[in-house]
Amino acid sequence: MDYSLSEEQHLVQLMARDFAKKSIEPFALDWDKKKIFPAHVLKEMASLGFMGMMIPESYGGSNTGAITYSLALQEIAYADAGIGVTMSVANLACEPIYKFGTEAQRIKYLIPLASGEKLGAFCLTEPGAGSDPSSMRTKAVLKDDRYILNGTKIFITNGEYAPIFIVIARTMEGGGNRGLSAFIVEKDQPGFSIGTVEDKMGLRSSSTTEVILDDCIVPQENLLGKEGDGFKIAMTALDSGRIGIASQSLGMARACLDEAKNYALQRKQFGKTLSNFQAIQWMIADIATHINAAYHLTLHAAFLKDLKEPFTKEASMAKLFASESLNQIAYKALQIFGGYGYIKDSKIEKLYRDARVTTIYEGTSEVQRIVIARETFLI
Repeated sequence: MDYSLSEEQHLVQLMARDFAKKSIEPFALDWDKKKIFPAHVLKEMASLGFMGMMIPESYGGSNTGAITYSLALQEIAYADAGIGVTMSVANLACEPIYKFGTEAQRIKYLIPLASGEKLGAFCLTEPGAGSDPSSMRTKAVLKDDRYILNGTKIFITNGEYAPIFIVIARTMEGGGNRGLSAFIVEKDQPGFSIGTVEDKMGLRSSSTTEVILDDCIVPQENLLGKEGDGFKIAMTALDSGRIGIASQSLGMARACLDEAKNYALQRKQFGKTLSNFQAIQWMIADIATHINAAYHLTLHAAFLKDLKEPFTKEASMAKLFASESLNQIAYKALQIFGGYGYIKDSKIEKLYRDARVTTIYEGTSEVQRIVIARETFLI
């Protein structure tokens, strides 16, 4: 498959790289240390069209497509994975409204989300329902012309700062996945509140919170799609989200490679640089090979999405391979640094912490293997 970039794709990639190098990378360690959410940077990213990259311009997006989105996200995540996941979820929150929303919902909610005027969040996971959405306990009950939502969502990216949330809740008891529905919920709705703000191991420049729905009132017109469409909507969003996490993983993996390579070229032991030792050369070779393979898997999934072809299996393959490769890469890169890689204020130490969650969120590696096997048996 030929993934030669078009002139437009190459220009967006260079624009993202230049922006990340100047406006993100110099500050990323400080944001991580102080747990700072740099809202001003997100506004700049919005002005560059990075928040609704797969949404038509008529609805506020930049309509650059999935491949261009992947390329831009890789550059942002190279500089800081926390900003990368914020960008990924912002794009993810747009897609359900574009694909399943009414025209009124698109105008009211999608335009400000895709333009970056407002930040979005996606609420699926609960304390007792992570990989198994059929165990979801958050309920939505229709009363007159409004739904009343009750439940708790956890690990919600952008929770502190997003005014618009896509919430998956149960509208039918005993229906398993078929009993779930999706809602557009505004933060200022009665009964909506932010609970615990998580203090995370990595990705500390992103916001991760608990969302509490206590008799939260949601207008009936904020039902997304039809009752019972919730699982389908969530899975459709996660397919695109997995291209995002694969891209985030790729950006981080490239950063690990550059850090390890540059260190190996400078650090001397036994009278020669580390780059002269075969053990180090083999680690660098493995890292570079995994990055190349992950790149092609990720762009293939994005390519299929841009063609409007099915890409569920390919997105899961890309997410699985890129995230697991990243964790191996971060391990090897830190090993090359030795003790210096274990010290705070080292970018490789931050990358090591940031990498760990990529095999967990937006579907664990185990869930990706279930999806891949199911899709393979169906062929």
